Amino acid sequence: MSTSPSSLTPEVKAHLIGNQHIDNLFDLSDYGISAPLVLRNLAPSELYTQAIKYEKGAVADSGALIAYSGTKTGRSPSDKRVSRNPKSEDDIWWGNINIPIEEEIFDINRERAVDYLNICDRVYVVDAFAGWDPEHRLKIRVICSRPYHALFMWNMLIRPSDEELKDFGEPDFTIYNAGMFPANRRTTGMTSKTTIELNLENREMVILGTEYAGEMKKGVFTVMNYLMPKAGHLSMHCSATADPKTNSSSILFGLSGTGKTTLSADPKRKLVGDDEHVWTNNGIFNIEGGCYAKAVNLTEESEPDIYKALQFGAVLENVVYNKDHQVDFTNTTITENTRGAYPLDFIENAKIPAIADHPTDIIFLTCDAFGVLPPVSKLTTEQAMYHFISGYTAKIPGTEQGIKEPIATFSACFGAPFLLWHPAKYAELLAEKLKQHDVNVWLVNTGWSGGSYGTGQRISLKNSRSIIDAIHSGVLSKSPTSPDSQFGLDVVQSCPNVPDEVLNPIDAWDNKEDYKKTAQKLIGLFQENFKTYANGVPASVLEKGAMGI
Repeated sequence: MSTSPSSLTPEVKAHLIGNQHIDNLFDLSDYGISAPLVLRNLAPSELYTQAIKYEKGAVADSGALIAYSGTKTGRSPSDKRVSRNPKSEDDIWWGNINIPIEEEIFDINRERAVDYLNICDRVYVVDAFAGWDPEHRLKIRVICSRPYHALFMWNMLIRPSDEELKDFGEPDFTIYNAGMFPANRRTTGMTSKTTIELNLENREMVILGTEYAGEMKKGVFTVMNYLMPKAGHLSMHCSATADPKTNSSSILFGLSGTGKTTLSADPKRKLVGDDEHVWTNNGIFNIEGGCYAKAVNLTEESEPDIYKALQFGAVLENVVYNKDHQVDFTNTTITENTRGAYPLDFIENAKIPAIADHPTDIIFLTCDAFGVLPPVSKLTTEQAMYHFISGYTAKIPGTEQGIKEPIATFSACFGAPFLLWHPAKYAELLAEKLKQHDVNVWLVNTGWSGGSYGTGQRISLKNSRSIIDAIHSGVLSKSPTSPDSQFGLDVVQSCPNVPDEVLNPIDAWDNKEDYKKTAQKLIGLFQENFKTYANGVPASVLEKGAMGI
C-alpha cells in the first residue's frame, strides 16, 4: 500500500526526496487515517533525528536514545479491557485482570484513536514479526505518533528483511497507539483517562491516555497468550538459554527480584531471550526481537551485557542525565522503573535465530524472604503445576513504601497480568510437555536462609550460580534428595560448590521452632492464594501438589 509521490504537495515531495524518505511513505486510508504524513519502518538513525527534532529526546553518551513517557512511567493493569465477543468469551478468564467491555465501546475508542492520529502531522508505522519460528509468528503492525514508540517496537519486534517487508501484506494484529490523547472517562466502562483495549476477533489493540511504551510490548504478549494455547502451544513469561553444543534449552521463571535476568546471563550458554517464549511441538522460540531491561542502579560491573547493549539504536526510558549526557542510573527522580530497550543481537551471547530445542530443565526462581524454602528442590509434575499457578516470591522492606516485614507476592504462571485463559490452561499444557519430553523441574530459592529478612542472610549469588550450573550440567538430577517435612518437597542434599549445611533450610536456623512456625505461615499464605484457582485446577494438583501435604 505505498503512497504515490504525485499525491503530495511539491514542498512535501521535495523535502522527502531530499531526505530520502520517499520509499518509506505508506497509505493508511483503509484504516481511516489519511491526513498525516505516514512513514513506515524508518531506520533508527532517522527515528533519532525525528525524536530529537519533534520531542524532548536526547542522545546518551553511550549512543542510546533517551526518551520520556510522560505521566505514566509504568503499565496501567487496572485500565486493561478485553472486548467481549461470543466467539471467545467462554475462553477468557474474566475478572480483575481481564475486564470486559462491549464491542461498541471498543469501536468508540478505536475511532477516538483514529481521529487523534488523523490530526497529527506525522504518523509512524512499524511492520514486523512476533515469534522467531516462521511457522507460528504473527505479523504485527504498529501505528503510532511518536518516533520513540516506533524505535521501541522496532527493537522489541523481529525486524523483517527487505524481501519480507515487500511481501508483508495484511497484518495479523494491529496496534493503534494514540497514547498522547486521553480516553473519555464518560465512556461506559472507563475508570480513568487511560485505556488499553484488546479485540481478539478484530486482532486489534487501542491505547489511549498512556505513552508508556511497555503497553505495546505486553499487548503483543497478551495476544500470543491467547492464540498459542488455543493452538496447543504453551506461551511463557520466562527467560531461556540454550546449550551451544546440543541446542537443548533451559527455562527460568521468576518474578521481579528473583535473579532471572542475572542468572540467565550465563557465558557458558546462549541467551534465547529474557522475557517471552512459546513451547511448541518443535521446541521453544522467543516471541521478541529485543530485550526490555530494568536500568535502575545499572553498572557495567553488575550487568555488563545489558550495559554494553545500551548503544546506538537502543532506547533509554525516563532516565536522568548530566550536561555531558552521561546517564545517572541511580537517579530515580522520574521513576524507579527506568528501562532500556535494545535488539537481541546487541547481546554478544545471544542465539540468533532465537529458537532452541525442547528444554531439559524448568527452573522456578523465588526470592523467599521468609527464609524457609530450600535453596533447591526437585518437583513432581503435580508440584510443578501448583508452583507454576502460584508464582510465588516475596517483597522485602525497602522495596515499597510501608513494607516493614516480608510480604508474600503471587502472580499466576509468573505473569498473571498477561493471561487471557484461566491459569489452569497454561499449567495443564506445561504438565503435558513435561511428561512428553521428560523434563526436570526445580524450585530454586534465591532469597534468605537461616532466618527471615533482617535475621537470616541472603543466599549468595555464588551459591545460586553453582546450583544453576549443576542443573545445566545434569549433575543435580543425580544428586540424592530428602523429603521436607513442612512443604512436601524433595530437597537436594548435595550440590557441587555449595556447602551441604546450606541446602537444608531448617539446619540453618538456630531456633527450629521459629523455623516451623514461619514455614507454616508461608504454607497458609500459599493455600489462601490458591483458593482463587482451585475450581479450575485438576484434583490431582490439589491432592499431590499442594504445600504441606
